[in-house]
Amino acid sequence: MKQRGFTIIEIVIVITITAFLLAAVMPSAGAWVRNSRIRTAAESISNGLQQARAEAVRQNKPVSFFLVSDSDAMSMSDNCALSSSSSGWVVAFASPVGKCATNRDSFIAVRAPGDTATSLSVVADATTVTFNGFGQVSNAGAITCIKLSVPSDTSTRTLAIGVQGGGQVRMCDAKVSDANDPRYCLAPAAPTVGCN
Repeated sequence: MKQRGFTIIEIVIVITITAFLLAAVMPSAGAWVRNSRIRTAAESISNGLQQARAEAVRQNKPVSFFLVSDSDAMSMSDNCALSSSSSGWVVAFASPVGKCATNRDSFIAVRAPGDTATSLSVVADATTVTFNGFGQVSNAGAITCIKLSVPSDTSTRTLAIGVQGGGQVRMCDAKVSDANDPRYCLAPAAPTVGCN
């Protein structure tokens, strides 16, 4: 009579092959997760900038985008301060410093810095950009570039968000070197950050 089933040798071979495949895939899966977090933070900042510009045009009055940090990464409190190294932001008519929780009803949009466990590095050349009723940048010393990366991991992407004088907001990948690639960053306006 013929018996059915697997031998121990067959099971060990399958487990060994599975272990090798998982070991090969795990590093790239971790990089994919970190790249996704960078992309999410960059899209959030880009959306906030575009929302500030659109609101300024809609209401025909100056609206500002502020980069802010907070002691609580998941929600805003009144401990918020302007910061050129945070992914948190506020779109408002006036500075949100010290009143990110109590003055929330007067803000147009708010986003807390979010998950800080990824060692996400945010570097901006300023903390505020104000758009006028025409959608153009109207303040001196405005944000022109924000760069997001994970410096400890060279396998992850480095995204940059550039704000041009006319108010255009553009996201690009600072590691792309092919000028024909649509993700390519044009000549840097702020060489230390690497935006266009």
